[in-house]
Amino acid sequence: MPRYCFSLQVRPDRMEEYAERHRAVWPDMLAALAATGWRDYSLFLRNDGLLIGYVEADDLTTAQAAMAATDVNARWQAEMAPYFTQLEGAPDEGFVLLREVFNLDEQLAQHTRRPVLTEGN
Repeated sequence: MPRYCFSLQVRPDRMEEYAERHRAVWPDMLAALAATGWRDYSLFLRNDGLLIGYVEADDLTTAQAAMAATDVNARWQAEMAPYFTQLEGAPDEGFVLLREVFNLDEQLAQHTRRPVLTEGN
């Protein structure tokens, strides 16, 4: 399953309000995310407003396009946009994807597939 990580910057003066809004995301927004292929989706907020998101999807571009086609997403993105700095467009279109450089499960799987060389082999 492809994993995606992204960052955005929340306005420092709106961080608590932003976190509060995410404690009770609209049920129709939650349903739309699930229906359009967003899985294991989490957001993490640092004290300086750095927001890191993690999501699994078969294809992020396809999942984003499916969400863009929903009315609830347009309403949610319009309400969330004022919380961010350095944003062009809607938050779900303006985030910066991060490159994965390490994954424990992948590396462990590689080691279990390789024969272990011992002294004398």
